[in-house]
Amino acid sequence: MTAKITLYSDKNLIEQIKVYAKEQNTSVSKIVNEFFTNLLETQDIEPKKNKITDSLVGALKDKNVEENHYHDYLENKYS
Repeated sequence: MTAKITLYSDKNLIEQIKVYAKEQNTSVSKIVNEFFTNLLETQDIEPKKNKITDSLVGALKDKNVEENHYHDYLENKYS
């Protein structure tokens, strides 16, 4: 299934890509589709993981920790 997309770009660039497409015996649409396909294939779909943060997940599970404990910690640290 195909759908239409409208892109805006510099007039000179549009003319250059039309010439390039003609020289390559293809269409601007095919060039744009290939570009987007390649772009998406090179991107990580899943969010990047942080080893340090991941190692801390669950570290305080079953601990009696409240927000005021953190405030007390900061007061002691910076006073």
